[in-house]
Amino acid sequence: MAKVLVALDQGTTSSRAVVFSTEGQVISSWAEEFPQHYPKPGWVEHDPRDILDSQVSALKEAVRLSGVSPADIEAIGITNQRETTFLWDRKTGECVGNAIVWQCRRTSQIVDRLVKDGCGDMIREKTGLVPDAYFSGTKLKWLLDYYNLHEKAERGDLCFGTVDSFLCWNLLEGRPHVTDATNAGRTMLFNLEKQDWDDDLLKLLEISKACLPRVIDTAGPIGLLDPAILGRAIPVTAMAGDQHASLFGQACMKVGDVKNTYGTGCFMLMNTGDTPVRSRNGLLTTMAWRIGGKPTYALEGSVFMGGATIQWLRDELKMITHAAETEAIAQSVNGTGGVYLVPAFTGLGAPWWDMYSRGTLVGMTRGTGRAHIVRAALEAIAYQSADLMEAMIRDSGSAPEHLQVDGGASANGFLMQFQADISGIPVVRPRVLETTALGAALLAGLGAGVYGSLEETAAVWKQDLEFAPRMDEATRRLQLDGWHRAVERSLKWAQA
Repeated sequence: MAKVLVALDQGTTSSRAVVFSTEGQVISSWAEEFPQHYPKPGWVEHDPRDILDSQVSALKEAVRLSGVSPADIEAIGITNQRETTFLWDRKTGECVGNAIVWQCRRTSQIVDRLVKDGCGDMIREKTGLVPDAYFSGTKLKWLLDYYNLHEKAERGDLCFGTVDSFLCWNLLEGRPHVTDATNAGRTMLFNLEKQDWDDDLLKLLEISKACLPRVIDTAGPIGLLDPAILGRAIPVTAMAGDQHASLFGQACMKVGDVKNTYGTGCFMLMNTGDTPVRSRNGLLTTMAWRIGGKPTYALEGSVFMGGATIQWLRDELKMITHAAETEAIAQSVNGTGGVYLVPAFTGLGAPWWDMYSRGTLVGMTRGTGRAHIVRAALEAIAYQSADLMEAMIRDSGSAPEHLQVDGGASANGFLMQFQADISGIPVVRPRVLETTALGAALLAGLGAGVYGSLEETAAVWKQDLEFAPRMDEATRRLQLDGWHRAVERSLKWAQA
């Protein structure tokens, strides 16, 4: 049988594995959900064993369903939810407590102190990030402080890692303690220009370099999969944070190319080439990828509550049974009747960056019904993404020709059409919506020599549908103004 590539796509609510042909076609996939833990308001955790067990199970099942032999797997790539923080014992492998998820706000006060002490500009200059509880650095500090582990970390007896590091350490022979440049760039500890951990930031957060992983390229040999998992020591040749893998899978290789991923959150990235562009509009300067030691940079904006807003409708409000229902429900009414939902359940990301904003539902009347609220939830995803696009246009000085989209919610035709309408540019959806996993597979293929260049990987991308804007400019401005008024109501709500 022809050789295949496998992507491990470890996400916030599920672990997935996808088997691809080298032409980029999905042969099989399998996903396993795992529990979310909310020990206190604003806190979000994962049990590390759930992460590991679900990912191994998904890999085995995806390979079984594909019908391919492990001998046919050319390489494996890992992509992952970013910023989620693990700390484990180097000798036993046992984790210190649960993993602290990227959505968790427990370190907001640590961030407040950093900003109050005048460290915000230094952090932005060195890392390209806005000081926020979102990133891994303050989560690691919290673990070291809470469990009184600073001395143990200094002795090198502990390993810090994001999901990519944790999976590599547990799944590969020899337990390599590594992370790639895209994941390192999301810790608030990584110097973008030096491409290494920053001593000043480590000192500021009282973190010993001895517990940090080695930073490697996004594509290239990493190690071999433990043969006990699939019966063969398969090369693992790529690691990338999920949004960077998606940018790669969308073939956004040119400066100015933009993609938006609709997952648990929404993440918009613009390729800025070999130059890190400093944002003046609340966006992040981040890695796109690092290949052959050469960094490529991106601008990024994050929406914390994308698909998670639809999960909220399903799990907490019981308004829907399945996410797929929302398209027909939204189309059953002509509009929201003036209702806006601001899903700031864990604060707001770019361009607002308000850790203390909270969810707000405004504009309701006696005639407001279920369909209006469901539609408002979908529209909220598009409004937040439109805010990111506007910030990117201001920072880059030019509007993209179109917005490339992927992720689960991009299958929702209503949402994609509303995104095109409210953003004012065409929205392009690819044939393969699993572009995060596809990007990891293509990077693995590049790292293993299956593809000889970036151009060869880009040729794999194929268009499915294009959604052209249909809303007139006056209506678009009116609806955006209403959205921004609603956002203002949600700001600083939970501030002490």
